Amino acid sequence: MSSLPANRRAALTLFTAVLRDHKPLEDQAEQICRSLEPRDRAFVRMVVATTLRRIGQIDGVLNRCLDRPMPAKLAMVRDVLRLGVAQMVFLDTPAHAVVDTAVQLVKDGKFAPYAGLTNAILRRVARDGKAMAEAIDACRLNTPRWLWNDWVASYGEDTARAIGEAHLGEAPLDISLKPGEDPAVWAERLEAVVLPTGSLRRAAGGVVQDLPGFAEGVWWIQDAAAAMPVRLLGDVQGLSVLDLCAAPGGKTCQLAAAGATVTAIDRSARRLRRVSENLGRLGLSATVQDGDAIVWRPEAPVDAILLDAPCSATGTIRRHPDVARLKKPQDVLDLAATQADLLKASAEMLKPGGLVVYCTCSLQKAEGEDQIAAALETLPFVREPIRPEEIGGLAEMITPDGDLRTLPCHIPQLGGLDGFFAARLRRA
Repeated sequence: MSSLPANRRAALTLFTAVLRDHKPLEDQAEQICRSLEPRDRAFVRMVVATTLRRIGQIDGVLNRCLDRPMPAKLAMVRDVLRLGVAQMVFLDTPAHAVVDTAVQLVKDGKFAPYAGLTNAILRRVARDGKAMAEAIDACRLNTPRWLWNDWVASYGEDTARAIGEAHLGEAPLDISLKPGEDPAVWAERLEAVVLPTGSLRRAAGGVVQDLPGFAEGVWWIQDAAAAMPVRLLGDVQGLSVLDLCAAPGGKTCQLAAAGATVTAIDRSARRLRRVSENLGRLGLSATVQDGDAIVWRPEAPVDAILLDAPCSATGTIRRHPDVARLKKPQDVLDLAATQADLLKASAEMLKPGGLVVYCTCSLQKAEGEDQIAAALETLPFVREPIRPEEIGGLAEMITPDGDLRTLPCHIPQLGGLDGFFAARLRRA
């Protein structure tokens, strides 16, 4: 029986599932790492996430160590090398442990003849890898070409570089408190800071369920940018509100905690179970309904709608580095069509004078600014501009048209934000 540590084998299996089989990192990590101890699970996720986040630099380092390109049939060997480079260059894992386990991974399979090559390359990386990586344009090479070109066209090269730089670090942990709780008190208890938008932020790491207030249902995990759209609906006390595409439920919880009569709609019954679990833990109430929001209709028009539309999720790359490797340009086009259908459905479900807040966690303007421009031309909506005081005074996040556009490079001194777009529309 192999003495190879289970966490190293799990890391290779997980990396392969994401990069080769195009499966989401978090879903696969839950399955592949289920039998590991919490510390090993955290190690595996960190190694794989770092490799995905830095894969452009990693491949640049490996290319400098190879006399000729590695053939496609040696993809498994290259993946072992990639994981090894990530550990030594970016995670400061001791070189001897990395080299030994990498060689054993190669020896255990049909690629045993390449164990010597693996050993030689990683020993050179141990010696020169950090210097090689520093000489590589990290922001550019760690970003897929199509995304880079789109961001440069949309925001300019300086901002595209700032976005790419923000994606190189692990995202912090953001927390939304139930109304009535004192942010200063909970910031102290949770070793967090209070952001201008009202969210609490603490460093990533640790077991969320063990933190003060979790079991008591005082707060829930929600990125600070994702917490803004619900606030744009204003006072929802007593209003009928639809949360379309609701899972995993952070915005449903916000709406219910603010006193709205909420119906949460999502096509995935499995994902809706998590919405129900969160509501139960927090002692909140909402109607949870599985269905396709494009065709589902309420019994009567509602006062407000929160439409967190399905999107490419490119604004969450720092939190989910697999997104950069899983999404393609065609995904943006396909999702934009769905978003347009959902906006049309929202117009049909709103009372005259009602509000819809449309949002996506995408950096692509096709899923944000362009989508709203088209909706204003074809649907009975008028834009209601967002004011700086509604988002903690962060005026740089408001577009010239009055919509919200957060970028990963915003408020860098406090750890940045997920990329998010939101627009507020009133039904004519």
